[in-house]
Amino acid sequence: MEILSDNQKEDSNFEYLSEAGFKRLKQELENLRTEKRQEIAKRLEYAKSLGDLSENSEYAEAKTMQENNEARIAELEDKLSRTVLIQKAVSTFDVAIGSTIVVKRHDTGATLEYTVVGSEEADPVSRKISNESPMGRAFLGAKKGQTVKVSTPGGAVDYTVVDIV
Repeated sequence: MEILSDNQKEDSNFEYLSEAGFKRLKQELENLRTEKRQEIAKRLEYAKSLGDLSENSEYAEAKTMQENNEARIAELEDKLSRTVLIQKAVSTFDVAIGSTIVVKRHDTGATLEYTVVGSEEADPVSRKISNESPMGRAFLGAKKGQTVKVSTPGGAVDYTVVDIV
């Protein structure tokens, strides 16, 4: 696990997470490795006790749960091994992962605030945009006063970076 500093650029091989996001994924991984595996083992044991496994839907369902659980464990282990922790950006000169920005949308005049985060923590309702999204990519590296063009399904939209806080 690394910590992303302001002068480092993003790399698509890394998984960018806040400390809270990292802890949440570690907790999920621990739960899947322990409690979920135990729950599935009990279901498999019960299904085996029902007899013939060739036509045992309980057993098939438990095996599918086991496969899905193991796949999620592998996915989380991979993500956590490639994690770069992002901290609240201290630079107010250009937009980086972890920056909170105030932007003005040209077509509507609306002023909006967003935080640029890694894809795992993106949440449009909370105005947390992924560094991998068209909007996040457009803002990365932008400076105060700079206008950026964001490609959307409805066409390009211009935004001006009003502030980097």
